[in-house]
Amino acid sequence: MLQPEPALKTRKPFNAGALLKKTLLQLLVIVIMALNLIPLVIVLSTSLRSPDNNTNPLNLFNELSFASYRTAFERMHFGTALLNSVVLTAISVLLVVVFAAMASYPMARIKSRWSQFLYLFFLAGLVVPGQMVLIPIVQMINSLGIPSTQYTPILMFVTCSLPFSTFLYTGFIRSGVPEEVEEAAHIDGAGLFRRFWTVVFPLLIPVTVSVIITQGIWIWNDYFFNMTFISKSSQSPLPLAMLGFMGDQQNPTQWNVLFAACMLCALPLLIAFSFLQKYFVGGLTVGSVKG
Repeated sequence: MLQPEPALKTRKPFNAGALLKKTLLQLLVIVIMALNLIPLVIVLSTSLRSPDNNTNPLNLFNELSFASYRTAFERMHFGTALLNSVVLTAISVLLVVVFAAMASYPMARIKSRWSQFLYLFFLAGLVVPGQMVLIPIVQMINSLGIPSTQYTPILMFVTCSLPFSTFLYTGFIRSGVPEEVEEAAHIDGAGLFRRFWTVVFPLLIPVTVSVIITQGIWIWNDYFFNMTFISKSSQSPLPLAMLGFMGDQQNPTQWNVLFAACMLCALPLLIAFSFLQKYFVGGLTVGSVKG
């Protein structure tokens, strides 16, 4: 019995243009990665030198010493500054998550012009940076008798973080949280407050992690608001503690120690991001599908 001949596989024509485009794209990615990594490598290499090593920074890893790290750790009182940064960032991020999630829920569910106006009102906060209105805010805080403590910058952190955070939460609730889940809880007798915290909020974990990362990073690294409201060195977070390494004409900056302090300040963020990165991209992507 004759068997049918196997069909001949057709080869795809060689597309030189597509190959060239792919190669150029890969080269572009490599160049962008190099431009971002080279400064970090220089900082790491310089920080691994003794404070008196003034070799050209481009001579990478010519010494492996933790003397600059020890000096930075002691001079900036790293333990106290780290605790201040953790407390300041944790309280600020917690308030941002609670307020932004609660404000976004009605804006995402209520279909009315008033709800849309509030949504646009929050987004308008992205246009005006907090630094532009800092002077009248300071005058208002002084007139209200609010003391300048290590917790005063929290007011600015929460205010400046709400616009972007509500944008993420509102988009995520509209596109990622089905209303049928809330309707089932409503039929079971759950009130509005209970439906939000027991049904809706647990579904917001991806976008909540995105808010924690995006807002937590800039609150952790903020220098401007902390310098404005914090005056005591014992209350200084890590960015302010690094001021002691900035030199002048009589005492030049010890760049090895300064870069070591920068690495110490960035280390907690790197550790936190390594645990939260799997939620980060998903929360940003889903939260920005619809606005």
